[in-house]
Amino acid sequence: MARRILWALLALAPATVALSYLANVDDTVMFVLAGAALIPLAWLIGEATEHAAEHTGPGIGGFLNASFGNAPELIIALLAINDGLPQVVRGSLAGSVISNILLVFGVAQIVGPDKAALDRRSLLTQLGLCGAAVLAMLVPIVLGYTGDPERHTAVVASIPVSVLLLVLYLTVTGRNLSRHRHTARADPAADAWSLPTALLTLGASTVVTAFVSEVLVHSLNSFAHAVGASEFFIAVVIVAIVGNAAEHGGAIVIARAGKMKLASEIAISSSAQVALLVTPVVMLLSLFFAHPLPLTFRWEEAGAMAGAVVVVGLMVRDARSRRYEGWLLLVTYIAVAVGFFLAGNR
Repeated sequence: MARRILWALLALAPATVALSYLANVDDTVMFVLAGAALIPLAWLIGEATEHAAEHTGPGIGGFLNASFGNAPELIIALLAINDGLPQVVRGSLAGSVISNILLVFGVAQIVGPDKAALDRRSLLTQLGLCGAAVLAMLVPIVLGYTGDPERHTAVVASIPVSVLLLVLYLTVTGRNLSRHRHTARADPAADAWSLPTALLTLGASTVVTAFVSEVLVHSLNSFAHAVGASEFFIAVVIVAIVGNAAEHGGAIVIARAGKMKLASEIAISSSAQVALLVTPVVMLLSLFFAHPLPLTFRWEEAGAMAGAVVVVGLMVRDARSRRYEGWLLLVTYIAVAVGFFLAGNR
């Protein structure tokens, strides 16, 4: 029954996009519609990833989900850069890393089987990449507190950092995927989709999600005014969660199905991909816009990312998911979100 409802709700996505172009609907309403439209898309991406993982294994399956799921994040960031919203861009990128590590991995452990096995080596590698990203960005972060955070000097300092992050990500991830390719895996289930069908579904879902995400960006300001929150909070919490709804929902659905290795790979590898791939790519592409984006994150963002890496790293050392740890991560994320709300704009 639930699957039939989700299949039917997929019609929300084209309806939302059509309304944004053909009708004069209030922006706050459009934000809510776009957020609702992302829910069935999240389920479909999770479904397609689960079927793809039947052929590739959980490690590569998690990488596929992170890659397709982060495409809307990249589009949202570039749209915000074009609109001259650097704080929204940095906030959404940092918030994506934090929410995937704390919120998504936490909820996945809550709804998934208790004491399920995890790929300790892969998860610690991805967490290590996130920690390395925070360390690499310390120079532009410090520059952001010694003058105008958007100044040219900060942009110049961000370029070599971005190149370093890209090289590090491609090198480590390439080795990690190579290890997963040589890991033994079970034969696909009889009812599994073919790999081409799963990949085609992932691609199509991502394209539609990108269009819905565009509606979200253009209706963001009206929603922010309606709820009375700061631009920083909207970016680092709401935009981050909504922009990554496809991955968030996919990981949780997969965890509920009992596949914790795949769900944990999606949550943690997505954070690494945002920190070391999406963030530097956004920074480098911003050089072609009127106002380039320096990586001058706020100390609250950097501290939360580093803290999340340490906490989750300690939890996955025993290579087991535990329900009580999921609740701890969820409470930690709520506390961080409250801190962001109280921090206000820079």
